Amino acid sequence: MANRPYQPKDRFFKQAKASGLRARSAFKIDEIARRFRIFEKGQTVLDLGAAPGGFLQILLDEVGPKGLVIGVDLAPIRPLNRPNVKTAVADVLDPGFDALLTSLHPGAFDVVVSDLAPKTTGIKDTDEARSLALAGKALEVSLLRGRAGGHFVAKLFMGRDFEAFRGEVRQAYAEVKVVRPEATRGASMEIYLVGLSRKR
Repeated sequence: MANRPYQPKDRFFKQAKASGLRARSAFKIDEIARRFRIFEKGQTVLDLGAAPGGFLQILLDEVGPKGLVIGVDLAPIRPLNRPNVKTAVADVLDPGFDALLTSLHPGAFDVVVSDLAPKTTGIKDTDEARSLALAGKALEVSLLRGRAGGHFVAKLFMGRDFEAFRGEVRQAYAEVKVVRPEATRGASMEIYLVGLSRKR
């Protein structure tokens, strides 16, 4: 089946604009939320790769006013004017990232979500390796800071090391699902791994 052509202003773009969402990608986490019921009111959620804030908008609605969402990205995130969100500009691969994250929220996270993506080079192996490194860091954070019974969502590019990474997630979570949300661009290599119910 041929890939769908790239349409910069497809229906998801138009729907996001009409709904006041900052990015069409918001529909990806919304679909995952509806399919797997991983978010609840009052949760604390970490959003890695959060700019421009589309995921944050959905997550804040999911956790409600008594929940807390932490968003981190290399790019500044325009204020969302909600009292229960904190954002920071940071590189997740920087040696000081873990300390920064602790300063933002010292406790555990119910769900760790990663929409991290590398700057692509067009070289397939390079882009896949960089994507995997970011997903690996997100998994590390989830294992260090995630709550038992909590969940994990990470974007990565499908490649030759995908199965090995899925195996790592399976070791830590009771179920692992592979999801390609409807809002994903037609030619994109990206998929999401959803780890359900952390074992310990």
